[in-house]
Amino acid sequence: MPRANRNKVAAAITILILLLTSKMAYLAGITSFYSFYLMDHFQLTVQEAQLCVFAFLAAGAAGTFFGGHLSDLWGRRNVIWFSILGALPFAFLLPYVNFQISILFCIIIGFTIMSSGSVNVVYAQELLPGHIGAVSGLFFGLAFGAGGLGAAALGMLADSTSIDYVIKLCCFLPLIGLLAIFLPSDRKLKEWAVEAELAQAEIP
Repeated sequence: MPRANRNKVAAAITILILLLTSKMAYLAGITSFYSFYLMDHFQLTVQEAQLCVFAFLAAGAAGTFFGGHLSDLWGRRNVIWFSILGALPFAFLLPYVNFQISILFCIIIGFTIMSSGSVNVVYAQELLPGHIGAVSGLFFGLAFGAGGLGAAALGMLADSTSIDYVIKLCCFLPLIGLLAIFLPSDRKLKEWAVEAELAQAEIP
């Protein structure tokens, strides 16, 4: 692969890592703290508040399932964009809507934000063909690590400020996903793959 393309691939991998880290931090914030936010604002029971978290996680599971199929129809980068732009407006408004609307918003956010879960990994594997195992290990390991570290960091922040502050801060985490504008298109990935194969074939 030409050096210029290697630099572009490194930049794209860095962007994917930032996207995944911000996503897992957001998931940690919602799953760990949003039910407490609801109980405080709407005087709900634990069971009632957990309905939103359940809706979020169930929709996320569905989004992960359908995201792969959507990427085959729309393309990898388009699904990554869908997961960001589809979730952003609802993530911003989530702390300011009533309980009934928050359930609906959690379903929409969960489905859209998780629709690119497996797509991110496949996209990264296409960026680095021949390193499938390393890429998979990096991204899955990063996903779990980022989620755990995010929950711990947000928990300490909640102790020093408030749950309300943490939930409203989480609204801004999906904004990091706008870095996806710098990701190469699926067509460009195929061109780089061809160039890499040609360069490999020229090596005696």
